[in-house]
Amino acid sequence: MRIFFTGGSGKAGRYAVQHLRDLGHDVTNVDLDAPADGRSLRVDLTDAGQVASAMQAYADFDELEPGTGVPRYDAVVHFAAIPRIMIVPDNETFRINTLSTYNVIDAAVKAGVPKIVFASSETTYGICFHDGEKKPDYIPVDEDHPMVPQDSYAMSKVCNEATARSFQARSGADIYGLRINNVIEPQEYAENFPDFMAHPEKRRRNIFAYIDARDLAQMVERCLAVDGLGYEVFNVSNDDMSVNLTTDEVIARFYEGVEKRREMGETETFYDNTKAKRMVGFAPRHSWRDVLKG
Repeated sequence: MRIFFTGGSGKAGRYAVQHLRDLGHDVTNVDLDAPADGRSLRVDLTDAGQVASAMQAYADFDELEPGTGVPRYDAVVHFAAIPRIMIVPDNETFRINTLSTYNVIDAAVKAGVPKIVFASSETTYGICFHDGEKKPDYIPVDEDHPMVPQDSYAMSKVCNEATARSFQARSGADIYGLRINNVIEPQEYAENFPDFMAHPEKRRRNIFAYIDARDLAQMVERCLAVDGLGYEVFNVSNDDMSVNLTTDEVIARFYEGVEKRREMGETETFYDNTKAKRMVGFAPRHSWRDVLKG
């Protein structure tokens, strides 16, 4: 596939772009910080003209050789965003994230791209950046959980999901949203997780979950491989919690009184990923437990 990938220089994007290239896909990294090399474009995604032009442009010199004009993209993956609050002013977070998402999906639909995958967020459930403690309405948290966040970042992601749903209804393209949990790179297990073991309360805002960057890349791969779902959103997390406690211990310490909707495994994630497994074949392979044995 020829893939237009925004945010390919970011924490999560780097892994996904490399994974897709390793599988043989032709991936263009579209990012303000994209390197000045082949298959990369520096684009301001808040500028609709730049987005539309980039999506219908050559990605590298080899594409000039056939003499058949600019090739079309088979898929768009949109990861680029201001990644959280407290980086730029709140209104800029909201403006950049919502406008860039509109521009990317709008350009993709008008260019006839049949598959669009975009990054939403765990924050949409209103827990991560809540003022004070906010418990889930129920556990495990699935895609039907209410989304009423307080912060500009999560608000932008909720709006982006509404934008994507509307574009899908108008175009009929497959548009899948990924409600991505806290992205962890492999080296962060040794660097950060011992502290999480000692202070599990630090993981409360992430619903005690995480997603390995390599497994997130696999989720993107699966979304690109599965067609015909229309509009869908998926929680994306690893199978286990990010703390060295049992399910019952976490409930007793942090979720007392919260409705438990089904039985859960001893170390199962509270950020339910079963829909992604069922519908696109997501199969996370990594765990902090493989690094921090015992």
